[in-house]
Amino acid sequence: MGKNIVEKILSTHIIEGKPEKGSEVGIRIDQTLTQDATGTMAYLQFEAMGVPKVKTELSVSYIDHNTVQIGFENADDHKYLQSIAAKYGIVFSRAGNGICHQVQLERFGKPGKTLLGSDSHTPTGGGVGMLAIGAGGLDVAVAMAGGSFFLSYPKVIKINLTGKLKPWVAAKDVILKVLEKFSTKGNVGCVFEYDGPGVKTLSVPERATITNMGAECGVTTSIFPSDEVTKEFLKAQDRENDWIELLADEDAKYDQIVDIDLSELVPLAATPHSPGNISTVKEIGEIDVDQVCLGSCTNSSYTDMMTVAEILKGQKLHPNISFVVAPGSKQVIENIIKDGGFESIVASGARIAESACGFCIGNSQSPKTDAVSLRTSNRNFYGRSGTKSANAYLVSPETAAAAVITGKFTDPRDLEKMGIQYPNVKMPAKFYIDDAMFIFPKDAKSDDKIYRGPNIGDPPAAEPLKDKISGFVTLKVEDKITTDHIIPAGSKMKYRSNVPKYSEFLFEVVDPTFHDRAKAIKESGRDNIIVAGLSYGQGSSREHAALCPMYMGVKAVLAKSMERIHNANLINFGILPLNFKDDADYDGIDQTDELEISNIKEALQQGKNLIIKNVSKGTKFEATYLLTERQKDILLAGGALAMMKK
Repeated sequence: MGKNIVEKILSTHIIEGKPEKGSEVGIRIDQTLTQDATGTMAYLQFEAMGVPKVKTELSVSYIDHNTVQIGFENADDHKYLQSIAAKYGIVFSRAGNGICHQVQLERFGKPGKTLLGSDSHTPTGGGVGMLAIGAGGLDVAVAMAGGSFFLSYPKVIKINLTGKLKPWVAAKDVILKVLEKFSTKGNVGCVFEYDGPGVKTLSVPERATITNMGAECGVTTSIFPSDEVTKEFLKAQDRENDWIELLADEDAKYDQIVDIDLSELVPLAATPHSPGNISTVKEIGEIDVDQVCLGSCTNSSYTDMMTVAEILKGQKLHPNISFVVAPGSKQVIENIIKDGGFESIVASGARIAESACGFCIGNSQSPKTDAVSLRTSNRNFYGRSGTKSANAYLVSPETAAAAVITGKFTDPRDLEKMGIQYPNVKMPAKFYIDDAMFIFPKDAKSDDKIYRGPNIGDPPAAEPLKDKISGFVTLKVEDKITTDHIIPAGSKMKYRSNVPKYSEFLFEVVDPTFHDRAKAIKESGRDNIIVAGLSYGQGSSREHAALCPMYMGVKAVLAKSMERIHNANLINFGILPLNFKDDADYDGIDQTDELEISNIKEALQQGKNLIIKNVSKGTKFEATYLLTERQKDILLAGGALAMMKK
């Protein structure tokens, strides 16, 4: 029987387990990436493992999230990360070199390799045929130390692309159509594999846009074949030797096949406050727009920037619009300068931001009160922009450019009525390449001293799993609670090396009183329990959404369903992840109810459901769990770090 691309890569990387759907397998990781928001804790954990050098083929530490340096914290973290890289053999990408996913794609991505990143948009690497997976920082630290990365052997969904995109319709519209079909929940344990005759019509940057936002569907990753288009991209990056052909066999089997005709797509948008709320731009209508943000790891490539530059040539920014542009990398900036695009963007009235995550994570460029903000990024969660009253829409660069000109939400196809023709930008045959902003291990000057500023503390340790959890429902939340809801990004990210301080902001978007109430329960000797609806833990890979609750005494999370990365992070930090056997039992619990979960160890050992007693209501109900024997051992040990030290 033939193999699909996912099966081919996994077959050469499985170290532990059997390739059976839903079974846990441990795979070898070839490359890792971290960024500075997740990297500090990941490397503190790596240090604690006592490994002298990283054991991967390549590990890269990027500075791209916390680049707005108000106060000493971020600069101190960056110095810590540079000293860690020098000591342990890690490539260091300095602030200003670009966004990790864009730069990794340009300079290091290799077809057929595995990539594990402490950022949920690591699947961007699937655009060049990598099996690229987002994970918590502790999982990445384990991989750097030579350990396996564990995942459920996935179901593979083939997305069969036919036809060709029409002018003014973009790769962003493709992934928004995928989100419309699959939604943001219910896709755990799946991988999207793109195939079909339409694939060859998409460039690598377009493919990377699609794989990047597959993360919003909750899949493990997304991947494209490595074909002649991939070879052309790597050749333009002076990396043709990294290319291999990687195609699915003609008789490959899939768990599901979904057809998308590219020629039938129209400009789409994700409306507030979820990437899964999809409408056509026409349906939204010509509403007034206050802000347009072009960039982020989703749409900040050379072709994205040059397309907008050509659309805006000779045009001026609408007076009611604040227009922010963040190219994805130093390479993108240098090449659009070389080819005249930068001049056109600046002349239009754009504000040029550095090559960083910035506005996407609410770390700068927050819109005004009640604003309508059009963004080419990948998430529009409530409050993520930094302005709770703002409405953020996710759109293609073409739709963003149309709003810059008209001041309204405008179908970009209507620009032709203004005499603006679709530019149809092509990728250059050869990029201008300058790797001077990397510090490679052989060039690093290290005296093996690690720099630690006063904001950096040791990672707190979890306690071994108790046989009885007895406490209160500190918080009850509804469906689709994201990691942004749990622990914010933006201006608070500078405290990620300082868990006690960062924990003060837990659930501030949902309930600003959570921290104080959780602290009081913890100090009374009782346990904190969180109750949630469907798809709890959507969004970012940030392990602090588990680490900070652990620090505040959260012992269990009981939800209708949870997303993959967050579920793994809870286990890594010793928090018991449970699911309602009957979702109707969710309705019988109120915030502040007293719950008891007894005989936990015996139930886990025997594979039995747990009985939860609602002391306040005088009722009982069952909870299930999806834990492998390895994960049970992690919980019993008090988390993954404690497990490694045994």
